[in-house]
Amino acid sequence: MKTLLISLILAIVLLIIIAKVHTIGKKIALYIVLIAIAAIMILPFYMMFVMATHTTNEIYSFPPAVWFGTNLVTNFKNMVASVNFPRAFVNSLIVTCSYTFLVLLFCSMGGYAFAVYEFPGKKKLFGLLLATMMIPATAGIIPWFIMMSKFSWINSFKALIIPNCANAFGIYWMRQYCKNNVPASLMEAARIDGCSEWTIFFRVIAPVLLPAYASLGIMQFVNVWNDFMQPLMILRKEKYQTLPLMLKTMVGDRGTDYGSLMLASACAVLPLLIAFLCASKFFMSGLTAGAIKE
Repeated sequence: MKTLLISLILAIVLLIIIAKVHTIGKKIALYIVLIAIAAIMILPFYMMFVMATHTTNEIYSFPPAVWFGTNLVTNFKNMVASVNFPRAFVNSLIVTCSYTFLVLLFCSMGGYAFAVYEFPGKKKLFGLLLATMMIPATAGIIPWFIMMSKFSWINSFKALIIPNCANAFGIYWMRQYCKNNVPASLMEAARIDGCSEWTIFFRVIAPVLLPAYASLGIMQFVNVWNDFMQPLMILRKEKYQTLPLMLKTMVGDRGTDYGSLMLASACAVLPLLIAFLCASKFFMSGLTAGAIKE
């Protein structure tokens, strides 16, 4: 630990010296810092994939393994034997994709309405919507569970999809994007051409909202894919379990096969990485939209 601290201090001093030497030194120092931060961020994912190919004893060994092992096939067999991974994967996919689609549809419609239309009580209604964002989600977990039981939605995916498919954050996000990036002249031109309000939204406005869809969709996809509390309360039967619940069942009181657990975790993380890489271009442009005004 002492050696690591000394090395870190020396590295910081070296970066300061490089930045002071020349103008280009600042860029070099900046790139070094960014590469170091990226490596720190990537390291947990890399170690998870590495541990997925090792036995539990090898995972607990010191120093830890930093390269891929030869136990991948055995870990896969143990994982399939202990849990129904394909079923849990499909369940998570159904819940997450359905929820994300409905969020993008209803939140974009709500945000568009708040951004471009004028109607009585608009500001008060939007203020009330924002006020709900200040209430912690855990404060409403008991009323939510009572409502779901009254609706007979226990052991049903509807309880995880429908209640939050028009959430305040999504409406606020889409409203801000529409306000900054949807020109009124575009809608007026569509109305002059005889387009209905539904046609204007789905055929004219929706393509403009692609960056906002991507950024909001990624955030909602990750949140629902990783959600543990709500599925734990609602999904009692094993055939309805999502991936977070399935991963919990792999942790035993009398010992855990961490090799197969890491493999299952890696398989659970892969869809998130793929989704982010596919939408990263739109995601970044959606986050920075409206930051600069022309």
